[in-house]
Amino acid sequence: MTPATKALDKANISYSLHEYQHESNAKAFGLEAAEKLNLPLEQVFKTLVAQLDSGQLVVAIIPVDEKLNMKRLAKVAAAKKAAMAPADVVQRATGYILGGVSPIGQKKRLITFIDQSAVKLERCYVSGGRRGLDIGIQPQDLIHATNGKFAWLTDSGSLA
Repeated sequence: MTPATKALDKANISYSLHEYQHESNAKAFGLEAAEKLNLPLEQVFKTLVAQLDSGQLVVAIIPVDEKLNMKRLAKVAAAKKAAMAPADVVQRATGYILGGVSPIGQKKRLITFIDQSAVKLERCYVSGGRRGLDIGIQPQDLIHATNGKFAWLTDSGSLA
């Protein structure tokens, strides 16, 4: 049990757990999860925490093989600039360690944006709250669990 699974259970949201043996030398945690779980890259999402120019923290959930477009994130968050938040700030705000940051069950509820590409998926996979654990969840349930919003957050996303 992690804070993420406890939050989903409390909200009565259906999910599946997917465990894998995390390699301590893995550099890209999301890519490792997709590979070890044998899942398509477009279904596995990484949880990134950014800091806006106001100092506010926001969560961006994007496919593991994509790069977060900071200008797009800043725009949807109604800010001028966004940058990745320092690791210690992320850990204090979320209660999770890097590589295991779940968008669900965070210590502080942060404004959350989920890449629009998730809309077309039947199920997506996000960190379950520790390295080596992913949660399979329907995108609409992820929106509900995080009080999030869909937005184009990567360069490959449409601006239309």
